[in-house]
Amino acid sequence: MAEPVAGETVDGDFQPFTFSIVGVQKAGTSTLQWMLNQHPQVARPPRKEMGWFDVDEATWRDVDHASYGVRRTSPQQRALGDATPRYLLMPGTLERMRDRLPDLRLIAIFRDPIDRLVSQWVMVRERQPDKAPDWPEMMAWRPPSFPTILPEELTGPGGRARFLRASGVVRGYYGGQVEHGLTVFPRDQWLFLDFPSLLADHARHLDLVTDHIGVDRFRSHPPLKKLMAGSPTITGTAPTGEDLMTLARALEPELAQYVALTGLPVEHWTTERLLRGDLDADEQAATYARKAGLA
Repeated sequence: MAEPVAGETVDGDFQPFTFSIVGVQKAGTSTLQWMLNQHPQVARPPRKEMGWFDVDEATWRDVDHASYGVRRTSPQQRALGDATPRYLLMPGTLERMRDRLPDLRLIAIFRDPIDRLVSQWVMVRERQPDKAPDWPEMMAWRPPSFPTILPEELTGPGGRARFLRASGVVRGYYGGQVEHGLTVFPRDQWLFLDFPSLLADHARHLDLVTDHIGVDRFRSHPPLKKLMAGSPTITGTAPTGEDLMTLARALEPELAQYVALTGLPVEHWTTERLLRGDLDADEQAATYARKAGLA
């Protein structure tokens, strides 16, 4: 059986994946996918995160790539999305996507990188308090640039899992991620979105998304649902103001590159406000601690 590509079908009932929400984690990918799943021309995937392209080499070689799709449940359906926010992060993933589905439409939502890191830390500590990395480990690995291949120290057996565990700060290297993404797929196949702006005006952003993935605009926009939200209480080491400034300075060149490549604003982001000096780092650290139930 020939492998499907975006915009083609194996038979009249098979709908291949035509778009992917590739990032970033803790930035509304679940919310956007839920809203798109309400569209009559968008088929529903078996699960939100297919995790198809970021598997290990052995799994990648053995998988039946022609099965990457679903059976249509309606003749109106002509699009299908995979929302796996690791795709933008994991080395080699976008290249696999390009090789298999060169016409794929890509969406990436970005959130302040420090807010994102704290949110990820709280989530993993809530889920696995005895196994998940605590705050000092979450912020420890800060390589000089975004790694487009697995670093040597993270190769070998278990390297993928070690990379994911260590990559908390790297997930916020947005400039490097966008730069790499644009070397793999052309600019017109990308749609970059700002998470706070999506929350503030989700109808306008949904119009941008439906235009991008090639379906009609919603006649009536679905309501905004903040999925995965909660009020957790965790155990662990709370961030300090010094920690936040260390992160902000490390992320400063990434923010500048991100703005230059996407044209999206960052003036409202925590990291930018810390760098400008109009947000007190100690007060912000205390806010994070309260939200995590640590103060």
